[in-house]
Amino acid sequence: MQSAAGSAPTYDIVVVGGGSGGYACALRAAQLGLSVALVEQAELGGTCLHRGCIPTKALLHAAEVADSARTASTFGVRATFESIDMPAVNRYKDGVVRRLYRGLQGLVSAASIDYIQGTGIVTSSDTIAVGEATLTGRAIVLATGSRSRVLAHVPVGGRIITSEQALALDTVPARVVILGGGVIGVEFASIYRSFGAEVTVLEAMDRLVASEDEAVSSALKRALRKRGITARTATAVASAKELDEVVHIVLEDDTTMEADLLLVAVGRAPVSENLGLEEVGVMTDRGFVRTDERLRTTVSGIYAVGDIVPGLQLAHRGFAQGIFVAEQIAGLDPTPIVEHGIPRVTYSDPEIVSVGLTEREVQDSFGTAMCQELSLSGNGKSQILGTTGFVKLVRSASDGPVLGVHMIGGRMSEQAGEAQLIVNWEAMPDEVASMIHAHPTQNEALGEAHLALAGKPLHSHT
Repeated sequence: MQSAAGSAPTYDIVVVGGGSGGYACALRAAQLGLSVALVEQAELGGTCLHRGCIPTKALLHAAEVADSARTASTFGVRATFESIDMPAVNRYKDGVVRRLYRGLQGLVSAASIDYIQGTGIVTSSDTIAVGEATLTGRAIVLATGSRSRVLAHVPVGGRIITSEQALALDTVPARVVILGGGVIGVEFASIYRSFGAEVTVLEAMDRLVASEDEAVSSALKRALRKRGITARTATAVASAKELDEVVHIVLEDDTTMEADLLLVAVGRAPVSENLGLEEVGVMTDRGFVRTDERLRTTVSGIYAVGDIVPGLQLAHRGFAQGIFVAEQIAGLDPTPIVEHGIPRVTYSDPEIVSVGLTEREVQDSFGTAMCQELSLSGNGKSQILGTTGFVKLVRSASDGPVLGVHMIGGRMSEQAGEAQLIVNWEAMPDEVASMIHAHPTQNEALGEAHLALAGKPLHSHT
């Protein structure tokens, strides 16, 4: 690692931001023989590794273990659930992060990438200032990521927190209100409920996970209610403040609520301010950096990847964009990434997986939508696991390919791989139905759904 002082050599690429998009770009560029400088102001790995995806999913796994202990007798196993030891849970979580962090540091070091700790400021189309040093690059890649979005009328502090602070709690609050019913909100709702808290989710829109297919949103709300989680949609918060160690919440209809903790989970905002973008001509829209399909900004030689680019804010999207840009700069002419072909997973209980267009999006684009929904109730592995849910397929015509795959159920995240192949390869139902899906697996449900869509259902009614 270099310090941010003195002169530096000219690089083929200078990457600003060491999260999923930034480090993927740096590693792929180095693999292609380019000289690379990677600038990161905090920790290599960014939000996903340290304050997002990985620690959150570690908490979700701990929550799953707690639920397994509670329901062990259902499976003939005698076990007793005692309590949640949050310091021990955090040690487990932090250990996972630490091991992955060390591995990533080793990869960057082995790739002969110049890793520079500091804040990078764009000073021209080919220079980045980091402290007293100036880095020059034939190309600059902006990968500065995102942070928790906050609301002016709900000031964060004390018992009003964002997901970053939620990852460091050392006790389980008795009553939690979560402001926001998107991916982050419902994942933390699952965590807190499994840890024993009373949980209420407040969502201003008319349904949870509003970017998902409407059938999935409805199924999730029912599943959360069955778990004892209250989810109130079309409900906006007017104000919130902490008083006497209790958060007092006022809704826009003037009703009030109290909670021991209020988690603000209303999405994520791009980190693009104070980077010198306006000064050099990089255009933004509400903080997001404008790019074309090849991720080129409005300034020649400057690219942007990840959460600062409008679209899905997913680590694997940023990772793929980072690789794409490295190959673009190296002259390989990679194929542009199709946004709707990126798999989307919500790791709540139950899990949600989707790839492609929703039923409404297909209707809006093609005028009509044909759907096939297959319940997991007839799937052997789902019965073994004790989960319910469904697989929903969407296409626009009886002779057209599958345009969307939407699934909900316990452990269904593992089906994202085949789902993205189906959508991105524009598979016909008959083609997927002809593939042999192993038994007994939840993967069979995908095959069965395609059998039904192809007009030859076996384990479902027509």
